[in-house]
Amino acid sequence: MQSILVGIAASPGIVVGPVHLLRWEVPEVPHRVITDAEIDGDLERLHQAVGRSRDRLRALRERAEAQAGPEEAAIFDVQLTILDDAELIQSIEVLVRQHIAVEKAVDLVFLEWRQHFARHQTAMLRERVGDLVDVQIRLLSVLLALPDYDPVELPTGSNAILVTHDLTPSLTLQLDRSAIAAIATDAGTATAHVAILARSLGLPAVVGLRTATERLRGGEIAILDGAAGTLAIAPSAAEIEGARERAQRDAARQHELESFAELEAITVDGERLVLRANVDLPEEAETAATSGADGVGLMRTEFLVVGRAAMPDEDEQYRAYRRVVEAFGKRPVIIRTFDIGGDKLPVGGFPTEANPFLGWRAIRMCLDQPELFKTQLRALLRAALHGDVRIMLPLVVTVDEVRAARALLDEAADELAQAAVPHRADVPLGVMIETPAAAVASGTFARDADFFSIGTNDLVQYTLAVDRGNANLADRFTALHPAVLTLIRQIVESGRTHGLDVCVCGEMASQPLMVFALLGLGVRQFSVAPRAVGTVKQLVRAVRARTAADVLTEALGMATAREAEHLLRRRLRQELAHDPTLLETAALLT
Repeated sequence: MQSILVGIAASPGIVVGPVHLLRWEVPEVPHRVITDAEIDGDLERLHQAVGRSRDRLRALRERAEAQAGPEEAAIFDVQLTILDDAELIQSIEVLVRQHIAVEKAVDLVFLEWRQHFARHQTAMLRERVGDLVDVQIRLLSVLLALPDYDPVELPTGSNAILVTHDLTPSLTLQLDRSAIAAIATDAGTATAHVAILARSLGLPAVVGLRTATERLRGGEIAILDGAAGTLAIAPSAAEIEGARERAQRDAARQHELESFAELEAITVDGERLVLRANVDLPEEAETAATSGADGVGLMRTEFLVVGRAAMPDEDEQYRAYRRVVEAFGKRPVIIRTFDIGGDKLPVGGFPTEANPFLGWRAIRMCLDQPELFKTQLRALLRAALHGDVRIMLPLVVTVDEVRAARALLDEAADELAQAAVPHRADVPLGVMIETPAAAVASGTFARDADFFSIGTNDLVQYTLAVDRGNANLADRFTALHPAVLTLIRQIVESGRTHGLDVCVCGEMASQPLMVFALLGLGVRQFSVAPRAVGTVKQLVRAVRARTAADVLTEALGMATAREAEHLLRRRLRQELAHDPTLLETAALLT
C-alpha cells in the first residue's frame, strides 16, 4: 500500500525510481578484546583499511575535480591529510597493542580527536570535526565490512532517489549525477544549502521530510514530486504510470520554455524587466549563459573557501571569476564578496559564537581581515577586464561599511597598478540589503553605493526572527508577511528616488507567485535560478504590471501572510485564466 511522506518543495520535477538510503553516520562498534596472536593481524587490517580509504578518497577527488573543478575537489585534501596523520595512526596502534580490537581502537581514537577539535579555540580545527567524522565512517565501514561503503556510488543510469538526513559538502561533491536523479532529506527548508544546490543542478528535491531515513529501508520504488514536496513510497502501477506521464508533460513544458530564452521579459502593458541568473559554481556558467538570462545577478563565492584546507590565492580566484565573466560576454556579472560566517566557515580565525548568524560574518569579517578581503578584490578587478563585472557587498547594515570597503577596493587597485598587473579600477560597487536595518536606512547608502540588491532569504529570516534552515519553522518562513512586503517596497522606492537599480536575487525571485508580488511592489530586476528563467519570462509576458500593483496595494493592507497569499494566488489565476498551460506552469514553482 502506498504511503506518502510530505515535506517541503525544494526543486521541481517528478522522478520515479528506487530509494538509495544513505545513513552516513558513525556505526555502533562493539568492544572486543584480542589476544597477543591477533595483534599483528589487526595492525595489518588497520593499514589495509587506511590504504583502501586513501585510494577511494583520491578517486573521489579526481571525479570531483572533473565534475566541479579543482577548487571544489580540494575538500578531500583535508580528509587525505587526516589519513596521513602519523600521530593519529600511532594512537590507534597503541590501543591495538593493548589488546583492543582495531575497530574499537579506531572508534575510541576518533572520538577523542573529535572532542578535542570541537573544543578548540581555533575555528580551522573546529571545522575539521566534520572531516574527522567522514574519515571515521569510511574506516569503520571497511573494517566492519558494512554495506554501502561508498555512500553514493551507484551504477550509471540508476535513476535513484537519494534519501538522507542532510547533505554535507563532501557528500554533495560525491553525487554522481548520472546515477542520482533526485534528492530527499529529513532536514532543510526551501532556502537551505541542499535546496539551492538541487535547483542549481536541476535535480528535483524534497526537503524537511524529518523521518524519511527512519521509515525507509532502501530499495523501495518511490515517486518524488519536487513541486508538491512529496515522496510516495510503494506506489501502484497506475500511480507510477500517472507520475511518468506528468514527468513527460513537465519535460515537454520545459522544452517549450526554452523557446522563451531569446524573448524579452516584458509585461502585457509594456513594462520591461531585467532577468538575470544566479550562479553558485563556475562550471554552471556556460549553461546559465544560454538560459536567456540578461547576465548574472548573483554569483556566490563561498565555494572558494568553505571546507577548504587553505584559503584560495588571488590567481585561483581570478580564474574562477574570469570563467563566469567570459561565459556571459558583455552581459553584466554581479559577484558577491565572501558571505562567510554563520554556517559557512572558512579556514582559520573564527571565534566560537553563541549566535553566529548575528555575529562575525560577511562584510564584518571581510573588513576585519583586510588582506584576505583585498586578495578577493584584486582578483575581481583583474577579472573585470574580461567583461562587465560589478561587485556586491553582503549583509551591509551601515554606510560606514560601504565606505570602508570602497577604501580597500581603491587600495587593491593601487596595488595592482604598482605591480603593473592589468585590471579595471572603475568597477561598480553595490550593497546587498538583507536586514530590516538596511532596508529602513536604504536611503543612507545612496551616495556611496552604485546599486541595491535585495537578499530575500536573509531579509525574511531577520525580519520574522525565523531560522530559514529550520524545517520545524518552515511554515513560518514566508516572504508574504506584511512587514517583509513593506520593507521591500521601501527599498524599491528608495532606489527609484536616488536613481539606483534595485534587483531581487533571493529564492523569492524564482517563484511565480512571488514574482507577481515583487512586480506589484515595483521591482523591475530579478535574478533567478537558471532553470527558472524560461518560466519567469513566460509568466511576466502574460501579466500586467498595473494589475500586480493594484493587487499589492490591497495585499499590503492584509493582516496576515496567509490572507495576502490567498489574494495573490486568486488574482494571479485570473490573470492567467486564458492559458491553462500557464496556470499549470505557475503552480509547479509557486
